[in-house]
Amino acid sequence: MIEYHADDYGLFKTQSRHIMHCYHNGALNGISIMPNSPYLAECMDEIKDFRKKLFVTVHLNFVEGRPLTGDKAKRLTDKNGNFNIGFGKLLILGFVPVIRRFYYKAIRREVEAQLTACEQYMNDGRFRIDGHVHYHMLPLIFDAIMDVIKKNNLQVSYIRFPKEDLDIYRRSAGKISGIKTINVIKVLVLNALSRRNERKYAMELRSLGVENKLFMGVMLSGHMFYDSVKECINAGADIMADRGLSDMEILFHPGDVTVPEDVEQLTSKDDISFLFDNSANRQKEADALVKFGGGLKR
Repeated sequence: MIEYHADDYGLFKTQSRHIMHCYHNGALNGISIMPNSPYLAECMDEIKDFRKKLFVTVHLNFVEGRPLTGDKAKRLTDKNGNFNIGFGKLLILGFVPVIRRFYYKAIRREVEAQLTACEQYMNDGRFRIDGHVHYHMLPLIFDAIMDVIKKNNLQVSYIRFPKEDLDIYRRSAGKISGIKTINVIKVLVLNALSRRNERKYAMELRSLGVENKLFMGVMLSGHMFYDSVKECINAGADIMADRGLSDMEILFHPGDVTVPEDVEQLTSKDDISFLFDNSANRQKEADALVKFGGGLKR
C-alpha cells in the first residue's frame, strides 16, 4: 500500500483546497494537519464528508505561527510571540543537560496541547504523528512526544520516521533529477536522528504497535515530480519485497501559498521560500499526485 501524503493541511483555506484538489482528482490519500493554525477547524469542516477516507496525521509544529500554549512557550518564540527557534539550536540544546530541562518543559506542554487540539480529527481514535520540517525527530521534541504519550496513555498507530533508504536513489541513479546537496545532508541527519529515537524507544514503539513503513520525500524535497518519483517507487517496491515491508509513505507538498493575505501571515522565512517563492514546484508536485491517480475524480 502506498500512502501518497501531503503535509501542511489547514495552514490556510485556499492552500488547503489546493491540497484537496489532489485528493479529488488524484492519488492523495493522507494529510498532516497544522495544530496551531487558526484556520484548522474550518478546513477540517470542509472535508468532514470524506475525512475518514484519509490518513490524518498531527503535524506537530514548532516552526510556523504561534504556539498554543502562549507565554508558557516564550523560550521558543520571538518578541511577537511567533515560533523562532532553529533546528540546529534545538539539536544542540538537547545535549546540554542544565539548559535542556527548561526548554523541555515548554516543548512537552506544547506537544500535549497540539495533540489535544487534533484528537477530535483522528479517524480511528489512535494518533498518527509527524512534524513540520521534521522537527519531531529532534531528541528534545521526540522525548517530549514519548513522555506525553506515556503520561496520557495515548493510542498511537503511526509515527513518521523520515529515514530514507539510500538504496532507492542508488538504484534510480541516472533516471531521476532534483537531488540537491542540502537534501543529502538533511537525509543523513534525519536518518541518524531516526535511528537514535528508534533505538531509545524500541520497547515502547513495539508496545504501541506503531506501523513500520518505507519512507521517501526528503531527498527530492521540493522536486517530488512525477517522472523521478515513479522511478523511486519502482526501486522502493523491490526494496520492500527484499525486506518484508508492505507499506510506503511518499511525502509531497502540493499546497502552495499564493494568496497575498496568506503570504503576509507566514512567519517562517523557510516557509515563505518553500511555499511561496517556489510555488511553481508546489504545483508540479500537485500535478504529480493527479497523474499518479490517473486524473480520477472521487
